[in-house]
This record gives sequence, structure tokens and C-alpha cells, in this order.
Amino acid sequence: MTIDAVIWDFGGVLTTSPFQAFNRYEAENGLPKDFIRGINATNPETNAWAQFESNAIDLDAFDEAFAAEARALGHHVPGKDVIALLSGDIRPRMVNALRLCGERFKVACITNNVKSGAGPGMARSERKAAAIAEVMALFDLVVESSEEGIRKPNPRIYELTCERIGVQPDRAVFLDDLGINLKPARALGMRTIKVLDEAQAIDELSGHTGITFP
Repeated sequence: MTIDAVIWDFGGVLTTSPFQAFNRYEAENGLPKDFIRGINATNPETNAWAQFESNAIDLDAFDEAFAAEARALGHHVPGKDVIALLSGDIRPRMVNALRLCGERFKVACITNNVKSGAGPGMARSERKAAAIAEVMALFDLVVESSEEGIRKPNPRIYELTCERIGVQPDRAVFLDDLGINLKPARALGMRTIKVLDEAQAIDELSGHTGITFP
């Protein structure tokens, strides 16, 4: 079956992964490796991270709630420190793949983000905000958790995206760097790509789209 749309996550797909920045922060502050990810994985439907991505709490409330969760696990990590690490660097090859896909298919973005920094990519500088704005302009649709009040892996955010761009889920490919976000997409019939690195993701995307990416 041919496809009609390619749907993309943003952070960790079109940009470098924030997990790399988390690990640097942990090393610099004497924290166990992947401590921040561990906080985010604890009570993932109701924790501070989930509430902030769904726009249920503001930045100040997140800062306090995340710090409390960190303390409960034995370390001090202010939430605002984590937010400052979120905006990764643009991956030019992935952006070029997005551009080429947009010439033949509908392209959309589903991003779990927070209302901090500039735009959907949560940029922390004018230069980065401008670069991310150029990428976002390539999409036919951008769906943000902080705007919708729902977040991946809630199946509704995938359904909503497909409805808005007018495609059936089984005629779409979805790229994300987190397996937990791919599982509901597959259940809806989407073909999925877990982004482990840039080359692997582009190779798999080529197989689904028939496009040879430079």
C-alpha cells in the first residue's frame, strides 16, 4: 500500500536528542546517568513533566514539582534547569529529508512540548528560534501537546493529526525517537520508524517512501 503522509516528531528526530544534554548535565552535577529520564518515567501519565507538556501547570509550578520528584529520588534538580536543556541542534540531513518528503506527500509534526522558549521547538536563543521557524514552515500541520492539552502517547493526538491533514492512519509513516510513542501509532495502522540515529532513520524512511535521500 502506498502512503499519503509522513508524520514527524521534532526533538530527537529533526534535532539532536535532549537526552544527550540531560546526560551532560548529570555528569557535570554528579548525578547518576539517566537520572532525569528516570524522573520522567516515574508516574508518566501524571508527573510534573506530563502536566507541563499538557499545559496543566505553568513553568514555575513545573519547576517546583519536578524538583520535588527529584528530591524523592535522592537528588536536587530544579525543573527550570531541565527546560533549559530541551532545545537541540537542527539535523540538516533530516530537514532535507523532510523537505523532499513534502514535495510528494503531506507532512505533519506531532511534538510533545511545553510553553517555554520560542515556538514549537522551545528555542532558547533568537538564532535557534529562527532556524526552527524555517523547519516548521516546511510542515503542512504542526500539532503541539502544549496547545492541544493532550500528548503522545495518547492515541487521540495521532487521530487528530490524521483528521486535520485528511489521511487515513494506515497510509501514514510516523517517526519518533521513543518507542512508547510509536506503539499507539502502530496500533492505529501507521508504519513507524524508531529514530536511533540520522543515517538509520533516513534509510528506513527511504524504504517506506521510495525516495533516495542524499
